[in-house]
Amino acid sequence: MSGGVDSSVAAAILHKEGYEVIGVTMKTWGFMEVGGAPKYESGCCSLDAIFDAKAVATKFDFPHYTVDFTKAFEETVIDNFVDEYFRGRTPNPCVLCNRAIKWEELLEKADSLDAHYIATGHYANVEYNERTGRFMLKNSADFNKDQTYALWGLTQESLSRTLLPLGNLTKPEVRKLAEEFGLKTANKPDSMEICFVPDNNYERFLRERVPEKINEAPEGNFIYKGEIVGKHKGIPFYTVGQRRGLGIALGKPIYVKEINHQTNDIVLGDKEDLLGFIVEAEDVNYVSVGGLEEDQMVSAKIRYSDKGSPAKVIESYSDSFALRFLEPRSAITPGQSVVLYDDNGFVLAGGIIKKIQDAE
Repeated sequence: MSGGVDSSVAAAILHKEGYEVIGVTMKTWGFMEVGGAPKYESGCCSLDAIFDAKAVATKFDFPHYTVDFTKAFEETVIDNFVDEYFRGRTPNPCVLCNRAIKWEELLEKADSLDAHYIATGHYANVEYNERTGRFMLKNSADFNKDQTYALWGLTQESLSRTLLPLGNLTKPEVRKLAEEFGLKTANKPDSMEICFVPDNNYERFLRERVPEKINEAPEGNFIYKGEIVGKHKGIPFYTVGQRRGLGIALGKPIYVKEINHQTNDIVLGDKEDLLGFIVEAEDVNYVSVGGLEEDQMVSAKIRYSDKGSPAKVIESYSDSFALRFLEPRSAITPGQSVVLYDDNGFVLAGGIIKKIQDAE
């Protein structure tokens, strides 16, 4: 229970359905440790959020615990976030947090409390396929709030013990239920930024988090059309598709096309240079299916807000796959996730984008 409207309503629904509910708020970080705090603490790990979650538990008379997961979160999520930027990649920490912390760590806590299921306020659905014996992850009823893109890393064990009460509801319906339940979180705004970077300033976060490492990050060359056109201040401060803050004036809009941490070069390009057809993914997790077939058609998302685009699988292995989009996609970013869906909205597989090939 993050203290937001979604997890509050999820808990209330399960309580109304007769489940023995135990509320757990996961303390994963603190403003003093990550910086960038506003004038007062807000968000999923603030005192306000904890009190809001506890108020819901008190209203429905079920126990509530605040559990400290800061060490696991720091070692698993924050350290990876920093390392990825130094590799010239753009991480998606929510994917790793969901798999390793909000599910795997929480399931261990559930075992200690004799709870078989864990439930969250995510907008997604889990179904069991008796024919294949697999638990399947499916789009929610609210396409605009669907969170399956960030849940592709969940294992079969995790999915088998997951309840998602909001999967068949829209956000307006959830807020209406919150009002009917008399929850103080009914009109609480959604949090949009990465939780441990509350000011959305990644450069500030990196400078404060690893100042010595940042100071040692060498300047390098900006390359445009094979020519050196300037110096960059260090590869952790850039991401593919970036246009602003480059400090380069070439008389037209210029974008980051590629970041090469081995040569310490950042390749710039025009907007059309950002287009790519072929994506290679690593650290793959097969979700609703046990594998993919060559030439299989899928709908692939390359970012959270993506609506999905048709693509053909060209290679598939146990821990990697490659696919080709029918139409080129712009700013495909290493470190981000690529998630594959079938025509019915089931998540087939997901992986971390490793490499792309330019448009042909």
